[in-house]
Amino acid sequence: MRKIDYKLSFVLLTVALFVFNLLQAKYTGVISDETYYSLYGRHLSWGYFDHPPMVALMVYISSMLFTGALGIRFITVIVQVVTIFFTWKAIDDQKPDTRKVLTFFLLVTSMALFSILGVITTPDSALLLFTALFLFAYRKFLKNATWLNSGFMALAMAGLVYSKYQAVLVIAFVLLSNFRLLWNRKFMASAFLAVVLFMPHLYWQYIHDFPTFRYHLVERAGDFEWKYVYEYFPNLLAAYNPFIFGAIVYIIVRNTPTDHFERALHFLIVGFVVFFWTAATRGHIQPQWTLGAAIPMIILLYKYMWLNDKLRRFIYITVIPMLVIIIVIRVLITGNNVFSDLASVEKHRSKTEAIEKAAGNLPVLFFGSFQESSKYEYFAHKTSFTLGFVDSRHTQFDIWQIERQYHNKPVFVCQYVPGMSKWNRYDKGWICGFATDSLQTVNRMELQFDMPDLVLERGKIEKIHCTIHNPYSFDIDFNHHRFPVQVMAVFIQKENPWYHPVKISGPVGIIKAGETISREITLEVPQLLDGTYRFGFSLSTSICKPLNSKLIEVSLK
Repeated sequence: MRKIDYKLSFVLLTVALFVFNLLQAKYTGVISDETYYSLYGRHLSWGYFDHPPMVALMVYISSMLFTGALGIRFITVIVQVVTIFFTWKAIDDQKPDTRKVLTFFLLVTSMALFSILGVITTPDSALLLFTALFLFAYRKFLKNATWLNSGFMALAMAGLVYSKYQAVLVIAFVLLSNFRLLWNRKFMASAFLAVVLFMPHLYWQYIHDFPTFRYHLVERAGDFEWKYVYEYFPNLLAAYNPFIFGAIVYIIVRNTPTDHFERALHFLIVGFVVFFWTAATRGHIQPQWTLGAAIPMIILLYKYMWLNDKLRRFIYITVIPMLVIIIVIRVLITGNNVFSDLASVEKHRSKTEAIEKAAGNLPVLFFGSFQESSKYEYFAHKTSFTLGFVDSRHTQFDIWQIERQYHNKPVFVCQYVPGMSKWNRYDKGWICGFATDSLQTVNRMELQFDMPDLVLERGKIEKIHCTIHNPYSFDIDFNHHRFPVQVMAVFIQKENPWYHPVKISGPVGIIKAGETISREITLEVPQLLDGTYRFGFSLSTSICKPLNSKLIEVSLK
């Protein structure tokens, strides 16, 4: 019986995986983050609050070809096929055969996180693709440092950083593994070209005051908790397949890199794992943040499987059952069933329909959560937007500032406000809200203040000079008939805010577009526990308490 050519085996397995992923992408409900990215795709830009723009481009192209779930996911399915191809090319096996191809696909598909990203659209799918492209290009560059390979590597590096910010670590760890690259003019030219290609996004960050960098590097940091350190490795084991991860640890401990390329693989794996374990001291680490190590793991494990018979037998014995489990789980969550609804937004369809029934054709205003607005637009195909509170994180809605378009216009406010909201029952619970004929929001108003004392005594009166600036192109009425504005002091400790009313000298009335007024705030320091607090001010209305000033650190005693 004639053996099947390994190239034909590769093509057949690729097609089979593509079809499986495509069917699951079509028939599995989308998740909340995907509905958020679908809004990205409808508003193409060089940047977004949470991520670089590659995921938006993927969704945009998908939406040109399909509607529904495939309108978000089709390019993701294509991306994984291309990722697998370039991962195989980066391995550069000189004696491939059908058995080796089957083993390669076994490794790829049994890595849980890698498998999921062939269906679910996230920035991580693109990160995997360009990591594979970069490693393929780097291997070619090490063998033959031509200008053509240098240019290819530049495109791969630009694609990496346009996909996700963790991509900078991919490039950095490769550079750390081979410092001589700093004296290689073709590599440095490649890096320079990648920076030039990335300039449109950097300019977008500049004109928006670097919101993404401030969020990821400063605002996202939390207090140290041991649970984040302890949960890190169990989460990695689940994401990468515990047997694959264990085999990688064995390979790295037992073997010294044989060349610059393999040394780069070691640096990427160890670098990503250690870097984010250290970062766990600042808050919860999501396993997908370490995905820069996934392609190096596959390449390294593939190589040493054929050099170590015991390792190869271990992989076959342990990984095949894991693959069966992954396939069963993927089949269970495909289609409209209880397993699918656990992870998808399908369970929210009836809630969306209830809100749409109450709102009619009015745009819907949500608060705090970008997911609610994203899910509503996905199901209802009608306008919605989100406003943040003092204790909610910033989102892309803070960049779009859609609420400006509806100043003094009718909207449906999806929020409980005593005396204004109505409750409506639907099959899975209750929704509440009310229609207003004239919306006024003040989230973008700016209050600057000079704090005379950073150590505050409970019950003591503090006099604080402030200015209030109206950056809008329309007037803000502090005595608005539906949404009057009140100045409130905010004390925040461990993410918990306390709001305290203050007195302000003189009436405010209407602050005209572009106008800045000066006032004196009288604060009676509240009876809070001793300790350190972040302190600022909120211009609060009946529907929202936004943060309108900087936060400073004060001590109460």
